[in-house]
Amino acid sequence: MERYELNEKDKMLIETALAVLKENFDDGVYNHTVGCAILCKNGAVYKGVNCDGIHGSCAEYITMGIAVSAGERDFDTIVAVHEKHLNSVIPPCGNCRQMLYEYCPDIKVIVNDESGNLIKVKARDLLPFAWQSVIC
Repeated sequence: MERYELNEKDKMLIETALAVLKENFDDGVYNHTVGCAILCKNGAVYKGVNCDGIHGSCAEYITMGIAVSAGERDFDTIVAVHEKHLNSVIPPCGNCRQMLYEYCPDIKVIVNDESGNLIKVKARDLLPFAWQSVIC
């Protein structure tokens, strides 16, 4: 698995995700407890929060949907955050890993490594042996 170091754009992306979470945090009801930001290859940044409930949706799904709805298709980096997590960064859940693999397997995902250091890895490396659609 190739690991990438964070740059200034990555730090800005984390701050953007933390800002959208702070603006929308829903303590007590827990509908909006994760923030996300995605950087497109053209430099555009989109942000979103999770919408929890009986059939909730993760912040990564919401943010990807916002970006795709705006016409974006080429993605560079994504991050999900909660201010009380290590380095404020949380890894994508299994469903989000599958979605990222299907939409953009080479997007870089900011995560904490085994030592607690922030790194970037490609989405495809977060989900080995991912399910793939087979057309017969």
